[in-house]
Amino acid sequence: MSVPIERVNSLYGNKFETKKDVQDAFNTLFEPLVSRFSDWCARVQFDGSGAIFDRAAIDLEGFARPLWGIVPYVLGGGEFKHWDLYVKGLESGTNPSHPEYWGDIGSFDQRQVELAALGFALFYVPEYLWEPLSKEGKKNVSTYLLSGRNHEYPECNWKFFRVLVDLGLQKVGIEVDTNMTEEYLTDIENAYVDEGWYRDGVNKGEMLRIDYYNPFAMHFYGLIYAMANPKDTRRAELFQKRAAEYASQYIHWFDDDGSALPFGRSLTYRFACGSLWGAFPFAENEALPWGVLKGLYLRHWRWWAKQPMMRMDEKVLPVGYSYPNVLMSEMYNSQGSPYWAFKHFIALALPSDHPFWTAKEEPMPELKDSATMSVPGMISTHYPGNTSVLSSGPERVGMPAVAEKYGKFAYSTRYGFSVEYDERRFPMGVFDSMIAFSDDEAHFRIRERCTIAKVAPNLLYSKWKPWKDVEVETYLYVSGQWHVRVHNVTSSRELSTIEGGFCIPRLDFNKTQEDITPTSACATTDTETEVEFSGILDLSSNRTPRVHKPEGNTNLIIPRTVIPQLQGTVPANTPTTFITAVLANPGKEAKDAWKTPPQKPDIRSLEDLINEKGDLVGIWKRQLK
Repeated sequence: MSVPIERVNSLYGNKFETKKDVQDAFNTLFEPLVSRFSDWCARVQFDGSGAIFDRAAIDLEGFARPLWGIVPYVLGGGEFKHWDLYVKGLESGTNPSHPEYWGDIGSFDQRQVELAALGFALFYVPEYLWEPLSKEGKKNVSTYLLSGRNHEYPECNWKFFRVLVDLGLQKVGIEVDTNMTEEYLTDIENAYVDEGWYRDGVNKGEMLRIDYYNPFAMHFYGLIYAMANPKDTRRAELFQKRAAEYASQYIHWFDDDGSALPFGRSLTYRFACGSLWGAFPFAENEALPWGVLKGLYLRHWRWWAKQPMMRMDEKVLPVGYSYPNVLMSEMYNSQGSPYWAFKHFIALALPSDHPFWTAKEEPMPELKDSATMSVPGMISTHYPGNTSVLSSGPERVGMPAVAEKYGKFAYSTRYGFSVEYDERRFPMGVFDSMIAFSDDEAHFRIRERCTIAKVAPNLLYSKWKPWKDVEVETYLYVSGQWHVRVHNVTSSRELSTIEGGFCIPRLDFNKTQEDITPTSACATTDTETEVEFSGILDLSSNRTPRVHKPEGNTNLIIPRTVIPQLQGTVPANTPTTFITAVLANPGKEAKDAWKTPPQKPDIRSLEDLINEKGDLVGIWKRQLK
């Protein structure tokens, strides 16, 4: 018996076909917050859990982030009934003498993040948030925002926050040091790579970070800036052009059912992943035909309306993804963090007669069976109900589970990805879309950082070192519904290995079907409503197949999973090659495709293709200079 979806998702039943439907969704999600405002309204509180930053900043998140939805809701004609809470809260939170003061701001401070939403609101709806303030309140608010923007921000998308705060301050007549604004705008421009892609880092430190901060940060804010400051003609045109170019790449991260590709960090922001599709019409940018943008925007809402993303009867957004889950979270996730998802309401700012809203919703455009994206180092494949992406190139360090979030060989809109539960239980690891190595049958290493990453047509190559004395060369390519992995491994000591395919749902009462042969393992869930199939095939050495049942809640989309795996050994000082074919898709057609696996590849041909037509993955080019 499944959990009643209507009790774990307050959006369930919304058809998401019209602007009115999206307005209703806004009210559905905001109203449960009203009772969570503190006495003086500066804090919005959910529970007693913490984050890497202090309680005042946690509560400020809950206060500020809904503004990303409130502002467009009001701009588009919605009647917001709770401006009194925000005016009172803004007066209280910025008053140093008030018990609900948000606290002084320093450099690299979480409060700087939340001030961006206030800048956005001051720019677009000052009549509701600025003009009702008392004289002292206006002084405190301007002083507080100036303090935040005058401090330093990290070398990443945060630099846009100063820009957004400045837009709001200037709109209400507060002077700012525009030299500081220009400095950060220049840094943002220089974070650009090519083909619409930004790295989430500028000219210092890590520069291999590519993830959802492209669409819901760099391009989202860039389009807002283009509309808010058209006098900066060059940058307005530049941000519009870059975003439009990105659309033809970003669409490969979406499936025809509206789901987005779980990849990278900050996935607890959920439907913020779809916000760029609404930001395009907000910026009058027809990057794709209006009907196509409308379809992408609304289908994403529909997908989320079917997910058990809330706790039973609570009606607030918890940390997690498809369901409540703190295992996948980052240290900067508080219970107020998920409300960045309100960015997806941006399209509500448009009048009802805008071409975006009046256009006929169009289905997902027909896309190539596979598309190679050279900047992030990805190859996408589209199958009805499942978009998957092979990946070699993006990296992140210094955060939880970054190897799982960035370093896997493949990611799927349908089957998500898993986060390892315990780094000291090698035999119990999930290792979906990954090969893991262990030298003690307890601890393990997976691909976390590469020494080089290259891309050729339908082929990815990476070299990585799980230990200093262990080197792995990995080739990835698409073959019909399958994808193939080749690993050349050299090690000075004997290693145990486990390589996984994709996770699929595990049925209750052991009803998941398993099929294990000497060279393969597959699992099938066959219910009245759907069939899910996942298989892994050894095309090389003598490995042992198994169907593994991982710990619960390790996968972002599927609470209980089953996964086919291959177990093997790397002898000491003996070059070893593993060749793996993987298939996972919904429907009986996937089971049919399993009967015709790809041929064992000629490794020399793969090497020649990389040597002759391969190039550094785009984000690596500046990194290696």
